[in-house]
Amino acid sequence: MKKVFLNLVIVIISAVSVHAQSAQFGIKGGVNLATFSGKDATGATTLVGFHGGGLVSLPISSDFSVQPEVLYSMQGAKVPSVSGQINLGYINVPVLAKYTIFHGFSVEAGPQVGFLLSAKAEASGSSGDVKSQTQSVDFSAVGGASYLTSANIGFDARYTLGLTTTAKDNTSKVYNNVIQLGVYYMFGSSESDSN
Repeated sequence: MKKVFLNLVIVIISAVSVHAQSAQFGIKGGVNLATFSGKDATGATTLVGFHGGGLVSLPISSDFSVQPEVLYSMQGAKVPSVSGQINLGYINVPVLAKYTIFHGFSVEAGPQVGFLLSAKAEASGSSGDVKSQTQSVDFSAVGGASYLTSANIGFDARYTLGLTTTAKDNTSKVYNNVIQLGVYYMFGSSESDSN
């Protein structure tokens, strides 16, 4: 699955590289509502974090573009049964196909690869590093919607569904799930001006 995922990302970026001259750059940030799913994630509840980074919009046509991003993302979950939580920090690289439905409003979907930076477990007032027990690469599917104003300020909402277990030994079936609510700013002419 890892090879298929990485090949898909490479093919998408390569296919749109010829449109780099008309690329539009932006910055974004927002709130994460993260938790775990899977048969071994019993009792996991929402952990609030944040995400932030940069993005590039590569137009293919007036209504369709490809949007790679590089984001720092705080993920994990609360574990009420032990009065604790799991804190995971990733560099996420989503590559999204984005289709504008009407003036400024778009839907988006695509793959995401995440690279683990940190993993800590907290319980009953103490904490410990669990990075050695956590997968260093996380693959996900992303879907959502966004709205870009004529002032180049945009708002988006996404759901990220984890496809690979977070446990390094693959014995525990626990997957990242994240709802993201974000604000972004695009430099240069607005996408909505060209639609």
